[in-house]
Amino acid sequence: MSESYLAAGLAKPVADGMGLDTPYWEGTVQHRLAVQRCNSCHHFQWGPEWICWRCGSDDIGWEDIQPTGTIYSWERVWHPVHPALVESVPYIVVLVELPHADNIRMVGNLLGDRRQQVKIGAPVHAAFEDHDGYTLVQWALD
Repeated sequence: MSESYLAAGLAKPVADGMGLDTPYWEGTVQHRLAVQRCNSCHHFQWGPEWICWRCGSDDIGWEDIQPTGTIYSWERVWHPVHPALVESVPYIVVLVELPHADNIRMVGNLLGDRRQQVKIGAPVHAAFEDHDGYTLVQWALD
């Protein structure tokens, strides 16, 4: 992507200080969507944690998944949560369900017309938005 969906001036997202989500951020730069998967029970999970939510194992790995899903929920944001977003409202935030990864869900912006009609269940794909030193995962309708 050559242009940012949201206005410049937001803080750069970084991996947490303990490295828990570093594989996710490294994957986004390479335009890959990586999520945690338990090496014991093979359950996918998001957000990143030190132990498996299902079986309690601490043998957690990372796996690339298909960057496609469906809109589970959404909201059109009218009130900026940061001064840099004053000129960006409204924008649409979606909760995307990922069927190829145990239906875990991720949050992101929905690209396109900020006043478009949004349908629950609509298919979407990840759109990797490159910035200086990091990449954001946004979502676009198929």
